[in-house]
Amino acid sequence: MPVGQGLSGWFERSMVARLGGAIAAIALLAVVGMSVSSMVALSTQGSGKAINLAGSLRMQSWHLASLYLSRSQRGPTQQGQLMRAAVEKFESTLRSAAIRAMLPGGREAHLEDSYRQVTQAWQQDMRPLFLGHASPATDGSPETVLRRVSGFVAGIDHLVKQMEDATEAKILVMQMVLGVALVITVLVVLLTVHLIHQGLVKPLQELLAGAARMGGGDLTVRSTHTGEDELGRLGQAFNLMAEDLRKLYLNLEERVAVKTEELTRSNRALELLYHSIARLHGSHPGRETYMAVLRDIEHVLGMGRGIVCLGGPGGHAGRVIATTLLASDANPCDKADCGWCHGTDTPRARITEEGRQLLTFPLADTEHQYGVLIVDAHAGHHVEAWQVQLLEALSRHIGVAIGAERRIEQNRRLALLEERAVIARELHDSLAQSLAYMRIQVSRLQAVINKPERQTEAEDMLQELREGMSGAYRQLRELLSTFRLRMEGEDLASALAQTVAEFADRGELEIDLRADRGGCVLSPNEEIHVLHVVREALSNVLNHARARHAGVQLVCTDAGRLEVTVEDDGIGIVKSANVHHYGMTIMEERARSLGGEIRYAPRPGGGTRVVLSFRPSRMQPILLQHRTAS
Repeated sequence: MPVGQGLSGWFERSMVARLGGAIAAIALLAVVGMSVSSMVALSTQGSGKAINLAGSLRMQSWHLASLYLSRSQRGPTQQGQLMRAAVEKFESTLRSAAIRAMLPGGREAHLEDSYRQVTQAWQQDMRPLFLGHASPATDGSPETVLRRVSGFVAGIDHLVKQMEDATEAKILVMQMVLGVALVITVLVVLLTVHLIHQGLVKPLQELLAGAARMGGGDLTVRSTHTGEDELGRLGQAFNLMAEDLRKLYLNLEERVAVKTEELTRSNRALELLYHSIARLHGSHPGRETYMAVLRDIEHVLGMGRGIVCLGGPGGHAGRVIATTLLASDANPCDKADCGWCHGTDTPRARITEEGRQLLTFPLADTEHQYGVLIVDAHAGHHVEAWQVQLLEALSRHIGVAIGAERRIEQNRRLALLEERAVIARELHDSLAQSLAYMRIQVSRLQAVINKPERQTEAEDMLQELREGMSGAYRQLRELLSTFRLRMEGEDLASALAQTVAEFADRGELEIDLRADRGGCVLSPNEEIHVLHVVREALSNVLNHARARHAGVQLVCTDAGRLEVTVEDDGIGIVKSANVHHYGMTIMEERARSLGGEIRYAPRPGGGTRVVLSFRPSRMQPILLQHRTAS
């Protein structure tokens, strides 16, 4: 395709190209006009000065003539000086750069000829006359001189006139060029306005009116401007959009019905999932819970009857815990070989010998698989993807519920075993030791009871036995009270609150309690030890301190240590060499068993302060991890 035809076709297909071309033409005309104006202005620059200098040559010529005619009135020397100065000035003006700049060649050669004639007349005629170098035969009368000067001035006038005509001709050319550019610019602007109105404004108005009618519900509106330019293609797109909208509105009711059905199905599926999760995780899941889930699967999903069968992967038999099968239906888990049921961890489907389509979903959590959910999908019935996804979600929740229930049961057994171990340890650390001590004392007493000379020693042993039995009885009561508090209370805080209330009633003491463990999590064994230390310390306050006010405080420090403080405003610690402080010894042994320490110190203001400090076992891994990260 020729270049001209390609550009012509491009301009016809593009409104932007046409508008761009019009704007470019206007800009080009403006540039041409400004360029011509600049060139003329540059060419006429200095013309006024040259014309003024050329005009001054006439005045200087008459001035030279007056000097020449008045030479008799001055001396020869003065006359010569004045004449030479005037001649030099005339020649300087005649050869000035401004005048010579207006002497171009070419079309204005006549201006250069006039200048040459004036110069020759000056060099050959007037200059010798004024400087006195004329030949003796030359007539020097005033009439002759004035006539010759008048002729010379007439040549200068002709030169000045030609310089003015040349300047006016340049200005006339600039006016003509600017006039033509202005006329063409106006025509191009009018053409551009017409092009914008016909090719841009009217199509846009038509499209806006069509859009307004379409917004009002008239889908039959069409655009008549469908050319090859941008707005034409926009009109074609508008027509296509209108046609698509018309077709869309024709089958809108059908699509709305389909979407409504899908939303209804989704809502039913979400409702099924919500109620199933609430049943599975709301209470202990049993047969009735699983039966309710299976019935919901039948009613909501439109599936057949189902079975919840428990058994480990790879096993040969399963235990049915819930089923909606009728008595006449064959149970797939009644077979001796049930490897197909429990041998997979992914959903599977198969057709039975009776022609039933069974879907199997594993019941598993992140750790174990506990069984399978088997659903009858009816032979020949197409199972949709959303039904499979919902059944997978239900099977996962059933598996999680089963796993959570088993873990809860296992935790209960572990807690019971740990509680029994704590009780056995407490009995060993308290009553067993006291009974062993009393057994030793009984053996010693048997050795001296029949010896009169050791009667005093026997009485001391009996006294020690009485004190030991009293201590053992007191320890038994403390243990019973402690274990009773642990059973009745929900946690250590409630047990401490009951202990504080008990000792406050027994001793008419005012006891403050502040239990803020923060991030310190205690095991049952550690809670028992802490409770024993607090009870032993409060017992010492009640029996020995003669205090009116006491306080119990639990604080978890930033270092992850639990500090248990019991203080009073009594008489302080009084130690005697012949008195054995069993309570303090027991508290120290408990502190060592916790891996901590216990401190006894005077309280500021009077009294005693007992501080138990240790790091809970459940905080140690957290602290190690924090230190490693730091």
